[in-house]
Amino acid sequence: MSEINDSDRIKKILEQYERKRQKEKERYELIKNTEEFKTKNRQRAIDHYQQNKESKKEKYQHDKEFLNAKSQYYYYKKRDNLEKFKTKFPEKIELLKSRNINI
Repeated sequence: MSEINDSDRIKKILEQYERKRQKEKERYELIKNTEEFKTKNRQRAIDHYQQNKESKKEKYQHDKEFLNAKSQYYYYKKRDNLEKFKTKFPEKIELLKSRNINI
């Protein structure tokens, strides 16, 4: 008996969530082209960039070697030269494998 009630509760919660998401979507469709919304959204993006600029820079500096290896891997992969990459840069292969990039 309680299983029916639980499943009904779950169903009700899901329906409420779907209605809420639909209302949010409709509201967004109405306001997305207004100048006020655009300026607020742009300002929010600028503020976020300013607040997180240093952390992004630090993250890149910390992972610079890994990001470079990953970029080179995809470059060689796109041009079907993976064997050349593996022979030329074995240390980068090890770095990628240590970060769980499947080669």
